[in-house]
Amino acid sequence: MSAIKVAIIGVGNCASSLIQGINYYRSEKADDAIGLMHWDIGGYKPFDIDVVAAFDIDRRKVGLDVSKAVFSKPNCTRVFCPDIPISLVTVQMGRILDGVSDHMEEFTDEQTFLVADAPEPTKEEIVTALRESETEVMINYLPVGSEEATRFYADCALDAGVALVNNIPVFIASDPVWAKRFESQNIPIIGDDIKSQLGATITHRVLTDLFGKRGVKLERTYQLNTGGNTDFLNMLNRKRLASKKKSKTEAVQAVAGQRLENENIHIGPSDYVAWQKDNKVAFIRMEGKLFGDVPMNIELRLSVEDSPNSAGVAIDAIRCAKLALDRNQGGALNGPSAYFYKSPPKQFNDDEAYLMTEKFISEDS
Repeated sequence: MSAIKVAIIGVGNCASSLIQGINYYRSEKADDAIGLMHWDIGGYKPFDIDVVAAFDIDRRKVGLDVSKAVFSKPNCTRVFCPDIPISLVTVQMGRILDGVSDHMEEFTDEQTFLVADAPEPTKEEIVTALRESETEVMINYLPVGSEEATRFYADCALDAGVALVNNIPVFIASDPVWAKRFESQNIPIIGDDIKSQLGATITHRVLTDLFGKRGVKLERTYQLNTGGNTDFLNMLNRKRLASKKKSKTEAVQAVAGQRLENENIHIGPSDYVAWQKDNKVAFIRMEGKLFGDVPMNIELRLSVEDSPNSAGVAIDAIRCAKLALDRNQGGALNGPSAYFYKSPPKQFNDDEAYLMTEKFISEDS
């Protein structure tokens, strides 16, 4: 199979884990590979992904080879594959727009962005870069709350004719207007807001579904998350957090037997703890009633490396987008979106979404 040519928007921790993973699995065999949901998707292996373009706004990354930029500050994710070959792909200056929150100025250089002095490219220049690099799939790793910037890059994807994998909670695939634009141009889109491989949201969803299947009435629940990466720092701005909180909350509400009142459900990033770095800690509590109206509760603490957890899903989403391109299938991909993302165009429970995705992967063109 030919390589899947990918452009990355935002060379942060998640991009670092993805690129490390692509190289890590080059030395693995199917029988020995740990940590993948799929070794083969339509003939494409994890290492068949080739990053051909990358955009960022940090002066410590712009102008560097991608292989070096993924290890540059403020990235702080775990290094599990340190030996990444020189890619000969230089990180280009991107558009800033609303990609950097004003409150970031309050923190140290080690924690936040240092905006490059390079001139911002025009839309035409970005579209040209995508075409010249022969990009097939664009993956969006912008900070949460980058509403304007995400729409800008989605427009670039449409103009360049490349598939979009939208990993953040800006609603593109799940927005009927945007989804229609991708469908009318026969360009695939998968999104929105990635579910980690085994993170707080997927765990919370599975437990919520379990309550319903076992006849337990869920009465109230919360999910509190802390972390020390730039994503958590960015989300200290509560205005930027609105879409994230909505996305995570609806992902759980969608599988509840009966929707909870707003005051009985609280889900969202809660605080930034610098020393945690890329480690995310989630605290989940669920209270309900079982047989005879007898009360019960569950308390759970989950600790994961946030960015590798995301990359384990992104590596499948990219290959599904490429599969759709090969099949000349445009618009929102409902199965992969529902299985891989918190805010898909249409919500399904995880069992249904899994079967839909497996069917999508296995079906003939």
